Amino acid sequence: MRLEKVAIIGAGAIGSYFIAGLSEKLGENLWIVAEGERSARLSQYGILVNGIEIPLHVKTPESAAGADLLIVAVKYGALPDCLPMIEKIVDEHTIVMSPLNGVDSEKIIGSRIGMEHMVYSLMKIASQRIGNHIAYDPDVTLGLFFGEPGGEKSERVLAIQELLEDTDVHYKISHDIQLDIWLKYALNISKNLPQAIINCGYGAYVESGHLSYISKCLRDEVVQVAAAKGIDISDSKNPAAGNTAISPDSRFSTLQDLDAKRPTEIEMFSGTLIRMGKELGVKTPFNEFAYHAIKCLEEKNCGKIR
Repeated sequence: MRLEKVAIIGAGAIGSYFIAGLSEKLGENLWIVAEGERSARLSQYGILVNGIEIPLHVKTPESAAGADLLIVAVKYGALPDCLPMIEKIVDEHTIVMSPLNGVDSEKIIGSRIGMEHMVYSLMKIASQRIGNHIAYDPDVTLGLFFGEPGGEKSERVLAIQELLEDTDVHYKISHDIQLDIWLKYALNISKNLPQAIINCGYGAYVESGHLSYISKCLRDEVVQVAAAKGIDISDSKNPAAGNTAISPDSRFSTLQDLDAKRPTEIEMFSGTLIRMGKELGVKTPFNEFAYHAIKCLEEKNCGKIR
């Protein structure tokens, strides 16, 4: 099995990392899938990654049909609208990865196209996005974690490894990808949300015992929900549970979204956790507060409240 034609939906922080990393190796066989105004804009302007302008080979979903690998790299809130595009691209041999934040994107996509297409994955990257410019530090970026649920090195896992070798995409084949995904989920909830509410840099977690307390309580609720699902994420020393090296003034994706007055991914973070907690009989009061606080900040950004 060889992965020669790769399609990507989404040219934001995650998509741009793969575009920058795979462009030289794949050339015209790396496709960015888009429709309408977005397709025209990407075709005309490309993207800027770490100051380097990268032209894009933009295709419609119909013309990208039959890709060997599809990487879904959109914001979580845009995922439902992308499902018809994904259906048009995927044929019987296509592998699909959705290294999005959260714990359920694979099931959302797999319920539409069949779980047999899905390879579980996550991304470890700290990036800043301003307009079409994406910036990140390649030296400290851990990159893509991926694997089969049972940890076996299947033919398709080895094919993805072969694709990524000799490229700038950093990767790790995970021995327990479900565990890693949940560890990353706990990290996002415990670090993204408190700083977004308080409007502060990453260094505040060291400087403020109050912020650290909120962070710990949010993470503890994720640990409890995961435990109720039979997943032990209490080990905070696992590589997927920690951040890459970042500066004290770093602002994570939720705060970046609020800064830019974009919708956040709070539904994927606390919203999903609250729903799972109710189904499993696990109380999540800190996440309920974080959910409503960030929803209020979104309403403030759009002028609904002052």
